[in-house]
Amino acid sequence: MRDQRVESGESRVERGEARAPRHAPLSTLHAPPAVLSRADAQALIERAIERSRADGIQVNVGGGYQANVRFADNRISTAGGVSQANVTIESSFGPKHAVTSTNDVSDDGLERAVRQSEALANLAPDDPEAMPLLGPQQYENVNSYFQSTADLGPDARAEAARLAIEPCRAAGDLEAAGFLIAGIAASAVGNSKGLFAYQSGTSANYTLTVRTADGTGSGWAGADHPDWSQLDVRAVAQRAIDKARLSRRPAAIEPGRYTVVLEPQAVGDLVQLLAFALDARSADEGRSPFSKQGGGTKVGEKIADERVTLFSDPADPQLLSNTFDGQGLPARRQVWIENGVLRKLTYSRFWAQKNGQQPDAGTNAVKFAGGTASTEELITSTQRGVLVTRLWYLREVDPRTVLYTGLTRDGTFLIEDGKVTRSVKNMRFNESPLFMLNNLEELGRAVRVAGTEAGGDVVMPAIKVHDFNFTSLSDAV
Repeated sequence: MRDQRVESGESRVERGEARAPRHAPLSTLHAPPAVLSRADAQALIERAIERSRADGIQVNVGGGYQANVRFADNRISTAGGVSQANVTIESSFGPKHAVTSTNDVSDDGLERAVRQSEALANLAPDDPEAMPLLGPQQYENVNSYFQSTADLGPDARAEAARLAIEPCRAAGDLEAAGFLIAGIAASAVGNSKGLFAYQSGTSANYTLTVRTADGTGSGWAGADHPDWSQLDVRAVAQRAIDKARLSRRPAAIEPGRYTVVLEPQAVGDLVQLLAFALDARSADEGRSPFSKQGGGTKVGEKIADERVTLFSDPADPQLLSNTFDGQGLPARRQVWIENGVLRKLTYSRFWAQKNGQQPDAGTNAVKFAGGTASTEELITSTQRGVLVTRLWYLREVDPRTVLYTGLTRDGTFLIEDGKVTRSVKNMRFNESPLFMLNNLEELGRAVRVAGTEAGGDVVMPAIKVHDFNFTSLSDAV
């Protein structure tokens, strides 16, 4: 996944991006996987710290099990499970530091990794933005582990695929392709200053594309949640099938500015890019949409419609995200935009110290607080507009305005007199989520989306906006 944040000169470890994979070791394919326990993670970290000769050492541990089923052309193509473990060691000598990683957790393996990180650190140039290790911290108590996901076996995964494959086969003119991945994981971080943090969790993600046999129609749907019992895979299949049927033989409409109903997935694709632009350093240095002419930032100023509130909160029941970053910095509730007003920018530890601010764990997990309307109600209230299922191939045009270009995909439809009347060809757009959120007309209910191009835990509503800028047509289905 691409990282849209502006680099601040820190290492990826310092920014909290080198943490162990979210799903990632310790089980067999046929039994419910066991996750690395808190005690085992702490013991592993202590074994590495004991071997250190550096001024400071930080150890990140990740472990888990990830199982999947993949299907295409109305048949299962692959299925399996991956078990893995990873240890990342960062040694520091004053402002010099270096990182090594290993999956050999034997005494000899840890010894080699520690010695290598120390040798590399001694060769490294001084880092003018090096930060001291954190001491012990307090963390939120968040339950992101669900037994329904941990117990999910190959039969249940195959059944989810069957619910999409069988109706497509029966239709005779539909082809299903999808990917279901479910995992159990634990991550931990500790250092020679006495810090230790641990969290275990589960995750389940299902995405499905259904295409028509004549090659003119395509529909997509997806679902994501740590709790498998919250995923309605039958409903996912039905949404993708319905969109595929409706999207046959799309018509061309003139590009331009339209009223648009964006489903939650499409909103997440764009709005998370705005969240990643909330970097305090780039704003202070005049490189951001949140920089003020002549210096300073726009914190405290209205930047979006008053109905827009964007926040991060690991304890939110729709997010249930990581409670610490890769350095062990606690993740807490942070309100970035409140009622349209920019309340806070995200600070790395270095930039926070330099400017007398509090550092935070960033914006990888974000929620756009929604309203009460359904997507169908947003459509009903639209005289003429375009319904967009999702976006893809997003590329940055102007970081100063968060302007991106991309394409609609897998279900783009014309709305007339409050009804979806026909499919239209996919279109390229040039749009900024910042501009879009100033053109807000209606707000739907917030739901967890199945994943964005940038990644992370994301909860977004459907929205209706005016003057969404479509620039050209695309023949791609």
